[in-house]
Amino acid sequence: MAKPPLPSEKPLAKPAPQPKSGARRAAATKALPPSAPSVDKVDTSYLQTLMGYNARRAALSIIELFLERLAPYGLKPVDFSVMSTIQHNPGVTSRQLCMTLNLLPPNLVGLIQSLEARGLIERKPHPHDGRAVGLHATPKGQALMVQAEFTATELELEKTAKLSAAQRKTLLALLQKIYL
Repeated sequence: MAKPPLPSEKPLAKPAPQPKSGARRAAATKALPPSAPSVDKVDTSYLQTLMGYNARRAALSIIELFLERLAPYGLKPVDFSVMSTIQHNPGVTSRQLCMTLNLLPPNLVGLIQSLEARGLIERKPHPHDGRAVGLHATPKGQALMVQAEFTATELELEKTAKLSAAQRKTLLALLQKIYL
């Protein structure tokens, strides 16, 4: 069986002359079948039955506002998650962060260095494991997270305003059943 020629092996041919713009439009119009369907309303009913589709659409809606509102704090979603976990778990290790937040260790290393360089966290020896280092929010990091978490709570309440408090609680519980 012969292999097809590589693009570099094909003989060079002169390109066909291009029709002028009006002629090009007419040729394109002629190429369409006369009964080509058009869509007035896009049907996403199947997609709306998929958990992943709905979860992703809801997440994108919230993340868009999150990025906007938390930009003044210099926190992206992953930064926020790491800082919040450190804030609420003083002495947490990098290994624990990776397991809890489903992060790859190489990705966390640079993030920890960045947060440390900003003066938001500090490393301290672990009290029980001489090989481990605990991560702690500095006073600057603590103050930042109080403000950032308040902002995050406000924006989530805003984005879920169509839900009652009970519905919000149920939705959180149901989503957590999927990934916890």
